[in-house]
Amino acid sequence: MAAKFGTSGLRGLVGELTDGTAAAHARAFARHLRQNGMAAAGDAIFLGRDMRASSPEIAAQCAAAIEAEALVPVDCGFVPTPALALYAMRRQAAALMITGSHIPDDRNGVKFYRPDGEIDKGDEEAIAAQAPTCKGLASPFEVAMQDRHEEVLDEFVARYRGFASGQGLGGLCIGLYEHSSAASVALLRILKEAGAEVVRLGPSDHFIPVDTEAVTEETRALVSNWVQDQCLDGLVSTDGDGDRPLVVDENGTVLRGDALGLIVARHLMADAVVTPVTSNSGIERQCGALVRRTRVGSPFVIAGMQEALKGGRRRIIGFEANGGVLTGNEMDAGTSTLAALPTRDSVLPILCAFGAARSAGQSLSAHVAELALPVAASDRIENFPTARSQKLVARLSIDNVACARFFSVLGEVLHTDLTDGLRVTLDGGRIVHLRPSGNAPEMRVYAEATDETTARTLIAGTIKRIGEDQG
Repeated sequence: MAAKFGTSGLRGLVGELTDGTAAAHARAFARHLRQNGMAAAGDAIFLGRDMRASSPEIAAQCAAAIEAEALVPVDCGFVPTPALALYAMRRQAAALMITGSHIPDDRNGVKFYRPDGEIDKGDEEAIAAQAPTCKGLASPFEVAMQDRHEEVLDEFVARYRGFASGQGLGGLCIGLYEHSSAASVALLRILKEAGAEVVRLGPSDHFIPVDTEAVTEETRALVSNWVQDQCLDGLVSTDGDGDRPLVVDENGTVLRGDALGLIVARHLMADAVVTPVTSNSGIERQCGALVRRTRVGSPFVIAGMQEALKGGRRRIIGFEANGGVLTGNEMDAGTSTLAALPTRDSVLPILCAFGAARSAGQSLSAHVAELALPVAASDRIENFPTARSQKLVARLSIDNVACARFFSVLGEVLHTDLTDGLRVTLDGGRIVHLRPSGNAPEMRVYAEATDETTARTLIAGTIKRIGEDQG
């Protein structure tokens, strides 16, 4: 079974999942739940999926695997991941989301949720260890399931009813880039209920892989043109499964996900913030909360949030550089009370971005500019073998001479951080970070500088050096 757990669930090529591997992991998950007292015979497991061509087949195989373990699969259909997680957690039930998130359509994945939220690394190890013994055991027949699709969406929309207090978003004209996002229907309803005029743009009946952390130039141009042509106050979208936001200001500029996370933390008056090392280095200066840095991946962020909870913090916000925001406590906001949702959500940062800017009497661009964060950029080298990525990062991490030589064309190496990949601070406070993707054969490249041009030049120079490297 070549598919494996990455930073966010099981991932692999479609053929590596439909060959029984996804079903084997679903059955192993069901066994793990029963063996550890998290489920009993006859309990429900809720199943959601994204719009990928392979998702219905994988969902059907997983449903058969779940039924084979005497649990009851319930069909939630095409829904956002955070909506599925919220619905299941409220019922103290487990859930599976069939999605590859932002990666291309030739790949897919499965996200696993215990009754109390996302599985952790210990759960991953237990499921992966048991999966090989489950392959080939599931029924080949399609399972008849109850349909909870509308209920899941209704509860998710209701979560944010009243969140935007006062004027709400009344008077704002916001574009919604629908593409193939599982969150488009819910977002449309939520934004309209908050009072915004919504312009629907770019719906697609085939899957489009939108990566909110490494937004392509094609996508940047597309959304920028829409904002300017339609005279919008901003534009929003998400990745494929709706747990990572894309927010564009009134000038057509895509906002960084970690800036959105910081806005949420400030707007909700967080007393603890947990975010990976890849998030902007200026967050500590602009956040009045305790900030804890982690490795990349929601399991690590959630573990950090749990530590903050044990430490007595009462308004805990977690977020990643992709913009997905997690809440560790119940929080009041506007006239609503948000239940804790310790999984990535795209809606909260979208509402907070517009709400915070409106409360400050500012445009989106002015509100973000006032944060005075270093300019951060990110990109990726696609179809870059994972083994090669890991070998390069490992070599540069242990060999200071090789590291200095590799980055010499960019500047002098002053400091290295090995929390996750290799994060190098160069002279002038510029930062370059190399990290092999945990989800796909890609090398992620991040950079920080005082201006956009320098940050992009660092990215381009680093990618060029990687291509030249013969080590």
